[in-house]
Amino acid sequence: MPDTPPRQVVPRQDDGAADMGTLVDLGLAEEQPVPQYAGLFLEPDILPSDEPE
Repeated sequence: MPDTPPRQVVPRQDDGAADMGTLVDLGLAEEQPVPQYAGLFLEPDILPSDEPE
């Protein structure tokens, strides 16, 4: 079986939207909610140790 000849790479212009803001402005996507992390993680009250490190 003969080797297939390499294909020539043809660069093409991408005229699509570059970011989510543009997609929202064009009406092609809905704005994503911003995650709220306040109160999601509980940090224990650890007192400082008297032992030297």
